[in-house]
Amino acid sequence: MIVSRTDWRDATDRDLVARAATGVEGSFEELVKRYQRPISAYVYRMVGDYEVALDLTQEIFIKVYGSLSRYRSEFKFSTWIYKIAHNSAVDHLRRNGGRARSLSRELDGDQYDLPIESGSLSPEQESERKERRLEIEAVVRSLPNAYRELIVLRHSRDLTYEEIVEVTGLPLGTVKNRLFRAREMMRQQFLGRGITSV
Repeated sequence: MIVSRTDWRDATDRDLVARAATGVEGSFEELVKRYQRPISAYVYRMVGDYEVALDLTQEIFIKVYGSLSRYRSEFKFSTWIYKIAHNSAVDHLRRNGGRARSLSRELDGDQYDLPIESGSLSPEQESERKERRLEIEAVVRSLPNAYRELIVLRHSRDLTYEEIVEVTGLPLGTVKNRLFRAREMMRQQFLGRGITSV
């Protein structure tokens, strides 16, 4: 039986993994299509280098493909792939001195993962919005890696605390504590920059 493209779009991640693990053509491509941009954006925000993020994303999907038979369906696929991405980004940072480069380029269409407001903005409003995004990104970028990663996972990727625990391997208390500290560090920096609301 030939499965159409529409059927792949309607398939769950678990179904696609099961089919990809048995070599069904097109199923893994659909997983890549679903996750390539969010994983690239996550890795980019971790390592701070666009080209490196693209290379690591490619390596991550190669690892995912090679590990499909080890995926356990009781876990969400998204959490599993973010754990692989987390490990790849952390390994890269360890190999390269542990600090992300300054963010100088954007990922197409996935710059800061902030919601787009409906309605058109005036040029002044658009300029203010862009400046605010740059301020937020600069503050996030200045956080130590351990804190920055948790902020990205929680607020950019919308992972729950439990999913962050699965991705990072940290205890729940540590995740909550570091997120609290990261938010406090960000709040202090925002106040220092004269920003009272974000």
